Amino acid sequence: MNPVQNAVTELTAYALCTKLIEKEDILYSVNSLLRVLALDAWEGTEEDVCGRAATFKEEELASGERLEQILGALTDDAAARGLLDGDSVVQRDLFDTKLMGELTPRPSDVIRRFRDIYEKEDPGRATQWYYDFSRNTDYIRRYRIARDRKWKTHTDYGDLDVTINLSKPEKDPKAIAAARTMKQSGYPKCQLCRENEGYAGRLDHPARENHRIIPITINGNQWGFQYSPYVYYNEHCIVFNGQHVPMAVNHDAFMKLFDFVEQFPHYFLGSNADLPIVGGSILTHDHFQGGRYTFAMEEAPVERSFKVPGHEGVDCGIVKWPMSCIRLHGRKRSEVIALADHILEAWRGYSDPAVNIHAYTDETPHNTITPIVRRHDGIWELDLVLRNNLTTEEHPLGLFHPHAELHHIKKENIGLIEVMGLAVLPARLKGEMALLKTALLEGRDLRADTLLAQHADWAEEFMDRRGLVPGSAGLTEEGLERVIEAEIGDVFRRVLEDAGVFKRDAEGQEAFDRFVRSL
Repeated sequence: MNPVQNAVTELTAYALCTKLIEKEDILYSVNSLLRVLALDAWEGTEEDVCGRAATFKEEELASGERLEQILGALTDDAAARGLLDGDSVVQRDLFDTKLMGELTPRPSDVIRRFRDIYEKEDPGRATQWYYDFSRNTDYIRRYRIARDRKWKTHTDYGDLDVTINLSKPEKDPKAIAAARTMKQSGYPKCQLCRENEGYAGRLDHPARENHRIIPITINGNQWGFQYSPYVYYNEHCIVFNGQHVPMAVNHDAFMKLFDFVEQFPHYFLGSNADLPIVGGSILTHDHFQGGRYTFAMEEAPVERSFKVPGHEGVDCGIVKWPMSCIRLHGRKRSEVIALADHILEAWRGYSDPAVNIHAYTDETPHNTITPIVRRHDGIWELDLVLRNNLTTEEHPLGLFHPHAELHHIKKENIGLIEVMGLAVLPARLKGEMALLKTALLEGRDLRADTLLAQHADWAEEFMDRRGLVPGSAGLTEEGLERVIEAEIGDVFRRVLEDAGVFKRDAEGQEAFDRFVRSL
């Protein structure tokens, strides 16, 4: 059997092994793949597929490495035969997603299976099945996720998570240029719209033939439930409005967050803020993010407790966290939501010029909240992180945003995931940190290198503080790598402190108490 025929057999066997198809579907699935591959015949048999399925090992399925090899072989052949318009990462992703789409069950089958597990077993098993399904279809590319650099850094606020995101492929310059000449399409309106399910994709929009959405009802409206294809943490899910409407943090948003966690109590759910700079990357489509993961912020203790008059049924506290977080605990969701409404309304109009907090510039609002909902043993927990997007001449990207001296590591918006203690850093840092490590080991002048010059002040400071001498015999590659990781994590701590509206010094905490008293 030639390599391409072998890969067709292997891919069908993979689908059988992961239960994307049944034995009765083998010939149909093979013929579907042949159609996409522009091949006229198959040299294998159903018995070959069943035999191959038995050879897949658990570790191969968990890592996705064997699937990556199979898809790579088929895509290489397709590119060689001119089935792809070029051989860029974008074109390859469009093509191999089309292949996987042929092996992915229809939405109705997926929804039926999810609901059956939810009703007959429990919500946790239902989401675990759906998460595994999303990885098995290659919608979540496990082999790319595995390439992300991840570590934890200990700080006074707990162990912060750091990840250098390598799973989202950078677009090929030719693909970017080609996309610019394409006629702009308004379909789907964005990458969160329901219309993405099964969509073939374009140069400027990812393929989603292998994408399936679970419809859910929250706060009386139709929403969708799916996983992020770039999962930054365990079961990283996205819950999105069935309509393409802008994000808003308000009473209805609180109701939706609580409604979802009521249905999926093993998950947290949070919302990005609804203003530019302090909001997420997609403000045009109402959505939340959640999952099954414990972030450092969740484990952070309450430093100062208080009660709000008229809301005595809810315990309140200021959390020991670099950003300004109020935590609410209560048994009755209606009482917690009522207090959240009060705090949000108060914060929207709150100003304290002594600490540079201004609610408005003319008619432009600056204050909003990042809310996160959890449930533990029947107790509702709501974290309200106070945000402000004021800009100044000194800080044109945002006063409560990573300051310029930290941009060499983190310049992007601080969204929900970062707020909770997980740094999502750009892929460029992998190469830059490798070069920095080599330069420090060799004792080279960082400022003489145009790429490393941006890191020079930072590197010189931490090397001096730690008593390390560049180029000295005592430096080791492994030891220096651990130092650089720890220092990147410490930069993230400073990033979060920059984003905190009430600073962690005495003046800032006194100002935080003033706001609490205003409630």
